[in-house]
Amino acid sequence: MGKKDKMAEYSNDEDNINDNKGSYNYRMFSFFNRKFKITEPEPPADVQNLFAQYSEGHHEMTVNQFRSFLAGHQSEPNCTLEEAERLVAEVLHRRHHLTRYARNGLKLDDFFQFLLSDDLNGPINKQVHHDMCEPLSHYFIYTGHNSYLTGNQLSSDCSEVPIVRALQRGVRVIELDLWPNSSKDEVLVLHGRTLTTPVSLFKCLKSIRDYAFVRSPYPVIITLEDHLTPELQEKVAEMLVQIFGDMLYYPESDSLIQLPSPELLKYRVMISTKPPKEYLESSGIKQKGTPRDNGSEDDDDDEDGIGTSETEANCGTSGQLNSPGYKRLITIHAGKPKGALKDALQPAAEKVRRLSLSEQELEKAATTNGTDVVRFTQKNILRVYPKGTRITSSNYKPMVGWMHGAQMIAFNMQGYGKSLWLMHGMFKANGGCGYVKKPDLLMKKGINSEVFDPKKKLLVQKRLKVKVYLGDGWRLDFSHTHFDAYSPPDFYTKIYIVGASTDSTRKKTRIIEDNWSPVWNEEFTFPLTLPELALLRIEVREYDMSEKDDFGGQTCLPVSELRQGIRSVHLHDKKGEKLKNVKLLMGFELL
Repeated sequence: MGKKDKMAEYSNDEDNINDNKGSYNYRMFSFFNRKFKITEPEPPADVQNLFAQYSEGHHEMTVNQFRSFLAGHQSEPNCTLEEAERLVAEVLHRRHHLTRYARNGLKLDDFFQFLLSDDLNGPINKQVHHDMCEPLSHYFIYTGHNSYLTGNQLSSDCSEVPIVRALQRGVRVIELDLWPNSSKDEVLVLHGRTLTTPVSLFKCLKSIRDYAFVRSPYPVIITLEDHLTPELQEKVAEMLVQIFGDMLYYPESDSLIQLPSPELLKYRVMISTKPPKEYLESSGIKQKGTPRDNGSEDDDDDEDGIGTSETEANCGTSGQLNSPGYKRLITIHAGKPKGALKDALQPAAEKVRRLSLSEQELEKAATTNGTDVVRFTQKNILRVYPKGTRITSSNYKPMVGWMHGAQMIAFNMQGYGKSLWLMHGMFKANGGCGYVKKPDLLMKKGINSEVFDPKKKLLVQKRLKVKVYLGDGWRLDFSHTHFDAYSPPDFYTKIYIVGASTDSTRKKTRIIEDNWSPVWNEEFTFPLTLPELALLRIEVREYDMSEKDDFGGQTCLPVSELRQGIRSVHLHDKKGEKLKNVKLLMGFELL
């Protein structure tokens, strides 16, 4: 029988919690207690050896020696003496409330606590460090889908709150579905032909204005799924100018030959949608969720399998009411591709554009026209969105899109799950600014204009060594019966590489029984053919023999951004929110 199947009882009285004595009591079978000692994590052998090496055998590591450790073992050659001094002072202040003048260096326990401090010794670079001066099409962009929904796709509320949360997380592309109200004189944001309750467009745009740059200074793109009459389109144009003012960027010409750079567009807001004339072709507007002539038309009219509105159909008789003000504000045009998918993917010489494909359409395109997709995304924007059957706001696997250079992998940020964890992981890169420069291999062209072929078999380029030393913090963030009613948890760690199909793999540590601060000291090596796109996904579970193992935290990190050496890796909950204290001590080496 599994642990949680046994007859264990727990009464929440003071006798069962004995923190002052460093132990927990668990009551078993109603007539006896089991006492488990609470142990603090101790420096692993590797940490002790490094301390001895860099302190030259002394009991204290000087600032100079600490700087040598950072430059040598942690691969931070640019660390200055002043920076090392600042870190030492911060550690001493946190642990002993000492100023930098009270002691000259770190003892072993101080050194160990520095290594466990994720804000001082985290696993990735927290600064923007990619070249931000290339066209927008050269970047992966943090993209939301139906950004206004608070929950599922059919009956949840529409609100500005999830928009604000997305912007606070660093999302740079916000999607709004625009519909007229019943009297057709105001614009609402809602998921059309569902039971979702609407929110006013004004409220959504004002929230975008107020929160656009709290997390990142780089441009916010608003993608509009437009179901409006020309009169209401003009009203939207007036609203955009009124709310955003000088923040609103739009080109002087009707279309762009090349998109501006994120650096040039700092603190600017842009609009991306179909030009109004696209909505006025009544015969060309097709109903979503039905077979289309070539399976490749842009799906911006209605991405979730919901039919064309009466309002849109009526627009077909109002061509003379085209809204030039509205059209002028559109920076990234999302046109309807004509003909076969292969033709739709041919870059136009005269202007750049955005194409949207469902996740199924992308899979098909990757199978039949993979290099055409890569070539298209070198200049143009490709947006991929979830299929309409994902009514619970689940998400799809983003790696296929990234492997083909798709800039906008549109995700339901209000959901959660392993696919969303990967999205969070990818956009931890480049300081979490929401723009990640695409690998050079996706942007290069050969002598004969050949581009990267995602199907081509690749050779191993790098080897990633990952060592899982120990974990700590669960007893501070969870009740002592959260994982098991009668004993401390049995933790193990799973390590995943997510990337090219040949790179994707999984390893796991052994199970450490009955310990709130497990020590594993296990090392794994991962050969990588495409390290530029590889993600390291880490998940801690608590073993249960007869039930599903309990979740103990997760995180996802871009391999190309990993800082080498021994690092503190903070874990997050299922929704991607940072747990207060739970962390792993890990070692990374990319050879």
